Amino acid sequence: MQFNENSYKPLSGLTIKDTGKYGLGLFAIDDIRAGVFLGITHVWFREEWIRTPTGGFINHSEEPNCFINTQPGWDPARELYSIKPISQGDELTIYYTLEEYDD
Repeated sequence: MQFNENSYKPLSGLTIKDTGKYGLGLFAIDDIRAGVFLGITHVWFREEWIRTPTGGFINHSEEPNCFINTQPGWDPARELYSIKPISQGDELTIYYTLEEYDD
């Protein structure tokens, strides 16, 4: 089955498409200013984090243009924010590591 980037619409101002290097990624449909809330990447459900489509398609970069902030509370969520301006068509990236490998 081939992925059709035009068939996926739940992401506001974002789209999923081929990165050309690492499979699918999350891309800006329009220019995005720094400090903009871009969506929820994970929700807490039945004692574990469940990744949303936004969280499932964002890739790692050593020079990211976004970050994920965890909102505490009785219904915690992880939220994606831009940390610098992102141009239309640019891939959104975060800096992440796998906790089980961190010392």
